[in-house]
Amino acid sequence: MSGIYIHIPFCKQACHYCDFHFSTSMKKKDEMVIALCNEIKLRSSEIANHKTIHTIYFGGGTPSVLSINELSFIIETVYKNYTVSKEVEITLEANPDDLTKEKIEALAVSQVNRLSIGIQSFFEEDLKLMNRAHNAQEAMNCLSLVTRYFDNISIDLIYGIPNMSIERWKQNIQLALDSGVPHISCYALTVEPNTALPKLIEKGEIAPVDDVLAQKHFEILVETLENESFSHYELSNFGKEGFFSKNNTAYWQGKHYLGIGPSAHSYNGKQRSWNIKNNAKYIQALAQNELPKEIENLTVTDQYNEYVMTGLRTIWGVSLQKIEQDFGKKYKKYLLQQAQKHLEEHLLFLDDNTIQVTKKGKFLSDGIASDLFLVNLE
Repeated sequence: MSGIYIHIPFCKQACHYCDFHFSTSMKKKDEMVIALCNEIKLRSSEIANHKTIHTIYFGGGTPSVLSINELSFIIETVYKNYTVSKEVEITLEANPDDLTKEKIEALAVSQVNRLSIGIQSFFEEDLKLMNRAHNAQEAMNCLSLVTRYFDNISIDLIYGIPNMSIERWKQNIQLALDSGVPHISCYALTVEPNTALPKLIEKGEIAPVDDVLAQKHFEILVETLENESFSHYELSNFGKEGFFSKNNTAYWQGKHYLGIGPSAHSYNGKQRSWNIKNNAKYIQALAQNELPKEIENLTVTDQYNEYVMTGLRTIWGVSLQKIEQDFGKKYKKYLLQQAQKHLEEHLLFLDDNTIQVTKKGKFLSDGIASDLFLVNLE
């Protein structure tokens, strides 16, 4: 077992672009914490051979809406029911408006040892467009405080925002660098169907997302951060040496993880499961010691597709030796056949028996992966 992901399904308000599962009502927060801890206990039997937990990750939603006592209660429940590594990475996703001086000081003496802060932009017009709960000044203030107490910090930024000029994007990157944080995650603004964003674009209240501009932002991002000694170790993630996210790295390398909370996903190499996306039903089921989840058994082809998809996004690439060892020669042969046109177009390269994306191909990696795994060879 590599890690435990804990989904905290609450937010102060709904961002226009977000399609993750959450509620803006905090009425069931106390009940949810109890339910999460009960699921943690009930699922300890899934961890065979006393496998050690190396990462605990609080995602959401907005995990920073939890009090220190609530966070500690959940963490202690993990420790009581699992074998936890002495070097465990415990990450809390947090929003700037939650990170007051008092909250930061309390977190600094808690078991949380890594913060992932949802800055998204340092500019007021971008934050308003996205309907973020914090403002630009809060973004700057929280980083000034957090860096005094934590070494292991990541911040999120979003590019491709309508009307975000090249210059403003460069300023966003520079402000992130000036803060001194050792890890930066950057995501393209995506128009998800079940969010407010497509409706606002349709009404003309927000300009359409410009994919060409987003690609230009991405190219500037990669060049700037690599020049500042950040490793572009995954499509959306950049880290200084020693500060790669252990949680996310385990996911991209196909290690097992347990997902706790409504909508959370789990993976054990052979199966994928996911919990119900309904807070009330989740709480009700756990109160009766029931696990409200669905399970999918993964075929060999599913497992191959998963490895190709995640591997191409990373600096570790897709190992031909692993493909042959885990899936067989026919999968290796198929992969090389499908990869050939992308190799010729210099979107992929083959080095040391490993297929990786080139700098030119990075922005297109998900599309390239789809050419390699949409098959059924069983």
